[in-house]
Amino acid sequence: MELIIFLAIGASAGFAAGLFGVGGGLIIVPLLYVVFTQMGYGSEVIMHMALGTSLATIIVTSISSLMAHNKNGAVIWSVFKNLSHGLVVGSFFGAGIAGLLSGAHLQLIIGVFVLWVAYQMFTGAKKVVDQNKALPSAAKQVFAGTGIGVASAIFGIGGGSLTVPYLNHYGVVMQRAVGTSAACGLPIAIAGALGFMLFGMKEQVHVPNSIGYVHIYAFIGISSMSFFTAKLGAKVAHALSPQMLKKCFAVLLLIVGCFFLFKGIR
Repeated sequence: MELIIFLAIGASAGFAAGLFGVGGGLIIVPLLYVVFTQMGYGSEVIMHMALGTSLATIIVTSISSLMAHNKNGAVIWSVFKNLSHGLVVGSFFGAGIAGLLSGAHLQLIIGVFVLWVAYQMFTGAKKVVDQNKALPSAAKQVFAGTGIGVASAIFGIGGGSLTVPYLNHYGVVMQRAVGTSAACGLPIAIAGALGFMLFGMKEQVHVPNSIGYVHIYAFIGISSMSFFTAKLGAKVAHALSPQMLKKCFAVLLLIVGCFFLFKGIR
């Protein structure tokens, strides 16, 4: 039964990753939180396990989504190269910061942040991206990547909710922003997952079938299914208008943000 649940989560997360360039974390984290709670894991590790496992699965999801977006020429590799240096460093240390926070604090922080991003994306859906804007210098992109990496590891969301609006702000159209964000999810996921493994092992977390804060069975079940459904999501993304993508993205973030706020306040 657990395997079926993990496969279902993977199917949903993979489709969302391809559609929105979010790495699937926005779907995986809340669902894993519910599943791990039902499995009877300790409340002090549930949120951290959900975040660490989410980042591990995003490694596979990002590869699948990246391949699909790259076929459509939607990945800006020069931007990816600049951002990735900061993403790796930021994601690893972000995992360490998350390990120091309680589960309730993580939920509140994530909830507020996601609702803010939802508002930004929804209001931005009515605006036309100014393609005459120039991207900042390589050094500034590395700096931005570090900040995105720290936040993404803390939230376990693959970076799409930060990378997409960041690129939109500098004139990158939605489809290319989503494609580049999908690529950026890979270094975030690798560094973040390793961080959650190491910091979890340091805390001597005793959860069956896990390495640190990464649940191995959940990782296998979710990633095996999401690899295939991410390609379908990417195809749908290129069939929709940029404005429609932004609105759909905002609605998804709104739902997730309310969920985390509710759980954090309780």
